[in-house]
Amino acid sequence: MGNRPLEGIRVLDLTQAYSGPFCTMNLADHGAEVIKIEQAGIGDQTRQWGPMVNGASGYYAYVNRNKKGMTLNLKSEEGKKIFTELLKTADVVCENYKVGVLAKLGFSYEVMKEINPRIIYGSISGFGVNSSLAGRPAYDIVAQAMSGMMSVTGFPDGPATKIGPSIGDNYSGAYLCLGILMALYERERTGVGRRIDVAMYDTLYSVMENLVVEYTIAGKIPGRAGNADPSIAPFDSFHAKDGDFVMGCGTDKMFEGLCGAMGRPDLVHDPRFETNVGRCENYMPDLKEAVEAWTVTKTVDELEEIISGLKIPFGRIQNIKEATENPQIKERNMLWTVYQPDMGRDIDIPGTPIKIHGEPDEIQKAAPTLGEDNAKILASLGYTDAQIEDLKANGVI
Repeated sequence: MGNRPLEGIRVLDLTQAYSGPFCTMNLADHGAEVIKIEQAGIGDQTRQWGPMVNGASGYYAYVNRNKKGMTLNLKSEEGKKIFTELLKTADVVCENYKVGVLAKLGFSYEVMKEINPRIIYGSISGFGVNSSLAGRPAYDIVAQAMSGMMSVTGFPDGPATKIGPSIGDNYSGAYLCLGILMALYERERTGVGRRIDVAMYDTLYSVMENLVVEYTIAGKIPGRAGNADPSIAPFDSFHAKDGDFVMGCGTDKMFEGLCGAMGRPDLVHDPRFETNVGRCENYMPDLKEAVEAWTVTKTVDELEEIISGLKIPFGRIQNIKEATENPQIKERNMLWTVYQPDMGRDIDIPGTPIKIHGEPDEIQKAAPTLGEDNAKILASLGYTDAQIEDLKANGVI
């Protein structure tokens, strides 16, 4: 491997589903030794989430690449003893259990800090540790609903809509990863760890952008606007002769260039459209109809050449097949190929978007099969082959 920024950092990964594993995946991608600890015989719930190949999950394979795999029964005394020994060697512990579960098992932050003062303990939950809703479970859709995100997603005449990917999980995992890196940096100065508490509700509320200040400053409750941006116009999706695309005119100069290409220089000096504020106020239906009357006469290829040539941001609306096969994905090495043993075949999974120059931009290992590294990890703690067999027979691993 070599030359990865987080080499030498050991992470005990007690997470499952998506938010926590996404955090530890990012740490593993950049060199951290991540030991994924799962329940013996059952494992992470995503092992049952499709797509499935030979009984193995593609979902699990994507978000748990580059990790070691261990099973451990933390309710057993021997399991607690093993975890304690691992804690002594670790830099970070991550979990996304329901709030309080790890403490009930005997491993609160205070206990872990006594075992290893340098430990950094990060958790993700629906509503945070210190909250009246702390005990409530949550998935991404709950955070999207309660944060206001669903209320502004979709078209005005349609229902509140979930954003397709689980961005509450994704953002929360990224925020926890960021918090861990901050704590690792601070520990270089202080020698002691930190407790990091990320809530999915907090996370999605924090990324609501200007929609929150629309309310807190202007007293306006934003609604659904389809693909249009309420604060910039024209900034939307449009029909072409043979497909759909998006573009955004963020400046007066861009708008002037677009009007010239449309053969409608008169729009630049139309009192309704002279300023961005005016364009937003008069966007529907006046400006939208004027722009689309031109775009429907041309193909997407023609429009891409014209609009991109004007330095106006432009994008085709692509499905997953089209997005994946776009040459840009290959140029940026955004698909990694790995042989996944439990599937018995090579698979392609999204690579890392964090391109650190000088670091190998490639997968290091496939996601672990359940308990794949039990023997190696336990041997490193001094357990003999016979003791390991006993642990297996007694359901500890």
